[in-house]
Amino acid sequence: MSSITLEKTPSRSERIRALAVNPVVVIVSLALGAAAGVLWPAAAPSFAFVGDVYVGLLKMTALPFMVSAVIFSLQRLLRDGDASPLIARMAAVFVAVSVFVVVFSALVLLAVRPGAHLPDGTLKIFGAMVSHDSAASETIMNLHGIDLPPKETASVTDILISLVPGNVFAALANGDTLKALVFSLFFGLATGHVPERVSGALSQSLETVYHTCQKLIHWFAYPAPIVLFSMSAAHLGTSGIGPLAAMLRFVATFFIAVICLLAIATLVIWKRSGCPLSVTLAALRTPIAMSLATRSGMASMPSVIESLVERLGFARTSVELLVPLMLSLLRIGPMVYYACATLFVAQLYGRTLGVGGLGTALMVSMLAGFASAGMSGIVIVSLIGMTCAYLRLPFEAAFVLFVAVDPLCDMLRSVLLVIGNTAAVCVICPQPSRAHVSAGTSIDSTRRRQPWR
Repeated sequence: MSSITLEKTPSRSERIRALAVNPVVVIVSLALGAAAGVLWPAAAPSFAFVGDVYVGLLKMTALPFMVSAVIFSLQRLLRDGDASPLIARMAAVFVAVSVFVVVFSALVLLAVRPGAHLPDGTLKIFGAMVSHDSAASETIMNLHGIDLPPKETASVTDILISLVPGNVFAALANGDTLKALVFSLFFGLATGHVPERVSGALSQSLETVYHTCQKLIHWFAYPAPIVLFSMSAAHLGTSGIGPLAAMLRFVATFFIAVICLLAIATLVIWKRSGCPLSVTLAALRTPIAMSLATRSGMASMPSVIESLVERLGFARTSVELLVPLMLSLLRIGPMVYYACATLFVAQLYGRTLGVGGLGTALMVSMLAGFASAGMSGIVIVSLIGMTCAYLRLPFEAAFVLFVAVDPLCDMLRSVLLVIGNTAAVCVICPQPSRAHVSAGTSIDSTRRRQPWR
């Protein structure tokens, strides 16, 4: 008996959402926002209001989404007996990717040397920025001298102790992602060993919360062009183009490192998924747009899960567990940023690092990336002081320089965090079967054409 194949035409709302996350629309929105910020800097607070509200809405939804996804997925994995091999592969990929990204970024910095032999004009801008900043008004920035070592920072032991949520409700109320994740892991492990007849109601409730949050964040993708325009205008209107010009060499080098790593990550996703390259790139549109709009890995999490499961065909059970874990723990974007920034400061002060110093810088950059979970903006920038402290490099005077260009670096960090972790999840998960997918078709469209029996 012949089967009937039905082709579902995308609805109007789906077409609008696809347009909102189109790369061309994203780039045009950022460019128009930058122009508006330069032309009307006085309107920057009004533009910033739009971005603050939007990010607040996404953060409101992202934390319950993460908690429900981790607990529910871990519970199902433990019942199926698939958790141990998956977690072992995750640990191996975590270490391998962390080492690779910091070593790669260090090689880029050592090859380009953006902090060495700066022009006199750039040094004058640096000095003006430092003297103008109120936080650094009592700090002397001697680019060619020796400064006093910075104050001690939190030790690795302190960081590990801070992961334990003494009060999980306080952690949830404060938006402490890492503590909430630790609680979710232990809670998921425990519920996985509770009989199903007892935990069935909890599983249904968690699944309801998960799908509700996913739907909310799906709706939040519609105003992405307006938000990107507003945030770009706010950043350029506040800081102007002077700091960006002064830090141009660092930003350009960081951009090169990020683009190279994004290309590698895209290649990994393409090969692991088995999809045509065009389908792979189309599947990454929404995660890239959401990471640019929100600058938050957790807010981009639903779009990553949707792309991996619905469009690239990876197993939902594994993806729903791994994506929250990897986005929270494997902080690829911040790791690369800390490695680049630390070596840039060393070059700025004329410090030559040997093999031991370079190894220390890279190791501490990985630890600082791990400690940056749940942080954003200037708080992430401040952790550069942690990496510099181990190398006895002064950072207080250079802090304002990094703050000035952080809006652009933050976008690069966010995109690399999301796409890099998407690639890591693809490596950990078993490759999907592509036998039933024809060339140029996504899993999502294939499911829509299942025959009626």
